[in-house]
Amino acid sequence: MCGIVGLFLKDRSLEPRLGALLTDMLVTMTDRGPDSAGIAIYGGEAAGSAKLTVQSDDPQTDFATLAEELGSVIDAAVSGAVKDSHIVLTLPADKVAAARQALPELRQGVRVMSTGAAMEIYKEVGLPRDVAARFAVSQMSGSHGIGHTRMATESAVTTLGAHPFSTGLDQCLVHNGSLSNHNALRRKLRREGIHIETENDTEVGAAYLTWKMQTGSSLGEALKSSLEALDGFFTFVVGTKDGFGVVRDPIACKPAVMAETDQYVAFGSEYRALVNLPGIETARVWEPEPATVYFWNH
Repeated sequence: MCGIVGLFLKDRSLEPRLGALLTDMLVTMTDRGPDSAGIAIYGGEAAGSAKLTVQSDDPQTDFATLAEELGSVIDAAVSGAVKDSHIVLTLPADKVAAARQALPELRQGVRVMSTGAAMEIYKEVGLPRDVAARFAVSQMSGSHGIGHTRMATESAVTTLGAHPFSTGLDQCLVHNGSLSNHNALRRKLRREGIHIETENDTEVGAAYLTWKMQTGSSLGEALKSSLEALDGFFTFVVGTKDGFGVVRDPIACKPAVMAETDQYVAFGSEYRALVNLPGIETARVWEPEPATVYFWNH
């Protein structure tokens, strides 16, 4: 089944509440997929800097001196903020590739959850309420965010198998549905140099959009082309540094509802995920049309 939520803020005065609003939306969707959960938050960015959000099953050991050691290897200043099983490493933007290459050599057990100037991804096995509490998501601020609670169907219940998936800078995707041609597409994308870590079909969807945008497509164009390239049924909610997009396959068998006011655009797998948003009683509420791309950006 799986449950998806997304919130794109137009009103900057709501930004300090982004994490709290997203957490409430995601917890409401728990019974659609209670095995793992994750949230992508787009917060503030520092000019010239990038963030690597990294996960470890043994954070006390792996994170103790990681920032210092990584900085020494890539010859740059690196700082780290530990949040439970994740650490957000901040470093010069031009050192991201070198840092990603160095991390497995420094710590075999760490996994990169996301990279980018604005985005941080936190995900773990467990109920949404517990996952959100571990990372204090309700205290996070930002301009937009996406959340997902998973019911595993095609791959194991693991941290890496949880959503959101990120395969490009400041890009992430969550998915409700199933892709039938993901194995062939995974092989093609790897030949194109796109990094894919798991056997999860959702990561292939994310990687396809990354590849299309790397080859010149806008997010909207990439979403539109996915309707022909991806075989199966799906609802995608996608984030970029400045934008937020939604697309459903031509059959649109997976539930989805959207709401828009002067303050925000919101997405939920079900309307009950949206009922506590401010001003929802006067929002324009609709079901996104099949094979139609919706996109908003700052």
